[in-house]
Formats: sequence, C-alpha cells, structure tokens
Amino acid sequence: VGHCHPDIVKAAHEQNQLLNTNSRYLHDNLVDYAERLSKTLPEKLSIFYFLNSGSEANDLALRLARQYTKHEDVIVLDHAYHGHLTSLIDISPYKFRNLEGQKEWVHVAPVPDTYRGLYREDHEDSVTAYADEVKNIIEHAHKRGRKIAAFFVESLPSVGGQIIPPAGYFQMVAEHVHKAGGVFIADEIQVGFGRVGKHFWAFQLQGEDFIPDIVTMGKPIGNGHPLACVATTKEIAEAFAATGVEYFNTFGGNPVSCAIGLAVLDVIEKEHLQAHATEVGNFLMKILKEQQIKHPIIGDVRGCGLFIGVDLIKDQER
Repeated sequence: VGHCHPDIVKAAHEQNQLLNTNSRYLHDNLVDYAERLSKTLPEKLSIFYFLNSGSEANDLALRLARQYTKHEDVIVLDHAYHGHLTSLIDISPYKFRNLEGQKEWVHVAPVPDTYRGLYREDHEDSVTAYADEVKNIIEHAHKRGRKIAAFFVESLPSVGGQIIPPAGYFQMVAEHVHKAGGVFIADEIQVGFGRVGKHFWAFQLQGEDFIPDIVTMGKPIGNGHPLACVATTKEIAEAFAATGVEYFNTFGGNPVSCAIGLAVLDVIEKEHLQAHATEVGNFLMKILKEQQIKHPIIGDVRGCGLFIGVDLIKDQER
C-alpha cells in the first residue's frame, strides 16, 4: 500500500481519537474487518483470530492443528522460515540447522523447485514426484509411531528462493496429509494480499479446487502496523474452543488495528493494486528475461506478480 499512505494514517488517527481496547470488548470494527476478509477467501475459511504478528499467527496455527488432529508432528519444506518464536524456529530449517538441529517431530520435504530441485522441468511428472516425497515422509513417520498434525508451507516459498510450486502440488499433498489425519496450513504472510497479482491469495495459484484448512496472514495486512490473522474452518475452531482455554490477545484485533486493516483493503481495491502488481510484475519479468539472454550467470527468472526471483548460477549444465 505504501509507507504513510494518507488513508491508513487517517483511519488510525480517527479511531485512536475514539477508543482503543482489547478484543474482549465488542466493537464493530472487529466484526466488519472479519466480514471483509472473509469475502476474499473460500467460504469454508470462516473463523478469524486476530493477532499482532506473523510469528504469532503461525504459532496459533500450529496450536489449532495439534488440538484438532490430536497429533504432534509437522511436515515443512526445506529452507523454510515461518517465524522467530521457539515453536517456529523448530519448523524452520533455514534457522534450526544453525541452532539446535531438527526435532524428532519435524519432517523436512524437498522444495518443489523445478529449476534446481530433485525433479526438474524435464521430469515427466514433477508434481506427483514431489508430492510422493511427502507421502513417503508420512509413511516413514507412521512406521516410527509418529502422527502428522500438519503440512506447514508458504504458498510461495520465499526464503527458499522465490519458488513457484507446480500447479496441482498442493492438492496432491493435501490428499496425503488429510489421509494421515493432518491439516494443510498455508502461510500467506509474505505473499498474500494481492502480491501475486492474478489472485488475492497465492494459494489460489494452485487452482480453484484447492482450499487450505488454515491460512495465516501478516506483514502487508496492516501496512506496517502490528496486525496479523489466522483464518480457519468452524470444525477446527470448535475443536480448539472445546478445551475451554479461550484464545485471547491483549492488542490483537483492537479497534485501531481493525480500522487500519479495513483501510488497507479499501486502498488495495480503490487503487487497483492487484492489477498494478500484475502489470509491473509482467514488465519486470520481461526486462529480466531480456537480461537472461545476455548474461549466462542468470540461470532462471521466475515469479508471479511482484513475487520475483533471479537465480544466479556458475554452471549452465548443473
């Protein structure tokens, strides 16, 4: 949306002058914002939890998955990063490999990278091959008496190298994970809110038939203001509520945060920022691919909307 956007500043200022309190107190902004967000998502994702950061959102998603499935283990992609809380460092290979290493309940699947990965563009069916890697992980886990709570993935892996998973991969993985009694969590913290241009959410690139069980949001959601969200199904939320331990967040979902969140959605719509992401992204991809022809060091140019990566290499053959 852009730093110091006047509409965002105005929304925050006006609500600050009226009231700011925690979400235990009813306020229209909270309901209005949840309703507006719900219109961007599949109908099934109808329950919203508001928080302060993407890390908080991903930690809550992990709790929701474990409470709903009664399982512990999590499958993540190699090189993934999901946040800086202890629970999230544990599911972030990008971090834990430099710290205490991989926990017993964490399973790492190969990134579905058709440029550098195990199965590349010339593979006869890279989608099935990468999904089968997840299936094999589940089978090995079951043999050791482990049970899968969730497959936790960024809709477009960012720290892993701006990866665009092949269409259909999420559907096949979700099928394996659901059969194992787990849920599919889509981390949209870096790639949501129209960044990919074609769609509001990056997981929608996989096709209309794919719906995650849990979606997490952060970063662009509040245009720099501390705001985050977890969207999930009624079934998962009810299992979480059944513990009797309510979810409460002192600042998450306060009236000022929700006023800002509403203003962000207004600006995205009013200024046609999704279309802008598509147009500018297409232009950038075009000129980068022109550079790729000139410079052998550029091995791959990939992306969607304003999520773009340039893969620099030493050897074209490898």
